[in-house]
Amino acid sequence: MTDVTSFGGMNIQDIKVGMSSSYSQTITDADIKAFAGISGDNNPVHMSDEYANTSRFGKRIAHGLMSASFFSALFGTRIPGPGCVYVSQSLSFKRPVYMGDTVTATVMVKAVEITNRHVFFETTCKVNGKVVIAGEAELYIPDKTK
Repeated sequence: MTDVTSFGGMNIQDIKVGMSSSYSQTITDADIKAFAGISGDNNPVHMSDEYANTSRFGKRIAHGLMSASFFSALFGTRIPGPGCVYVSQSLSFKRPVYMGDTVTATVMVKAVEITNRHVFFETTCKVNGKVVIAGEAELYIPDKTK
């Protein structure tokens, strides 16, 4: 695979259907508080043990978009790498993510449209092998020759 650590990411011609990359992170209380600070989402189901203990989840849960943001990390640093531009992302939240859970985000190339420079991905996050987020993404790959 092309080295995407250098500025500019992968050439669209090098991206093939089936290519994938994954990123894992264990969710901590500090992560949840930091994400709340950045996003402004201070919903008590994320921030308050007292409130969350009485919710349908039984304890505090992580923000769904925090786990989904791992897709952006993969796109911007691995496949296709620096320079790519998000066009769209669909998300379906299947299960909650709790503090202490290790989330593994995976992106897999589904289709490549060389002419319009778009790449389509299947996106999933799993905890203990169970899907917590499923979706699809579309990215634009700039022409590095221009």
